[in-house]
Amino acid sequence: MEILPSHSPLYRRGFLAVEINTAEVAEMSVDPMAYEAQFFGFTPQTCMLRVYIAFQDYLFEVTQAVEQVILKKLDGIPGCEISPVQIRKCTEKFLGFMKGRFDSLFGKMEQLFLQLVLRIPPNVLLPEDKAQETHPCGEKEFQLLQREIEELQERYKTEARAQQALLAELEEQKIVQAKLRRTLALFDELENAGRDQGTSDFRESLAFLVQNSRKLQNIRDSVEREGKRLKVS
Repeated sequence: MEILPSHSPLYRRGFLAVEINTAEVAEMSVDPMAYEAQFFGFTPQTCMLRVYIAFQDYLFEVTQAVEQVILKKLDGIPGCEISPVQIRKCTEKFLGFMKGRFDSLFGKMEQLFLQLVLRIPPNVLLPEDKAQETHPCGEKEFQLLQREIEELQERYKTEARAQQALLAELEEQKIVQAKLRRTLALFDELENAGRDQGTSDFRESLAFLVQNSRKLQNIRDSVEREGKRLKVS
């Protein structure tokens, strides 16, 4: 049996090999049909290509199964002069004939599906594009909208940065407020301590505390001097 070169445009399935119509496959991708792809979630050409390959897979499987049945039948015939190589050549010829017929029919079927079944008419809008029907805009208006969107995005970014700065300032204010509360609590304690000492005025209480703190500081200094004198002696 003939050995096929690696660069030959052949489709192999098991032991069978047949030439693929590459022009037929390439023709499927000429028109991108992007609007249809937006609706279906896949390009119509991809759908047709999968149908094309699926049929070929089925044709190859059936042909190979028929070939195996013929070979088994020939093994049971005594003195049969038909060799497996001849069966293989006949199988490949039949496969090539069937594929040629399918390619011819598939071209017509592809045109029918791409033009009448899988194509969205030019006067039909998808639900997400219905706004264009009630609010159509030209190229200049579209450019103005684009610039307006960019300006709004920049404003949004500016507002977001300002919000972050305000939140940071708010956190600082919370810290300052907590410190003020602690200071006020300290003043309340001082005032209560002054009342316990018989001074109702906050200034008198503060002066009393300052005087006591100075006395304590003098006592501490005296103790430190006495300790140093004792160490020296």
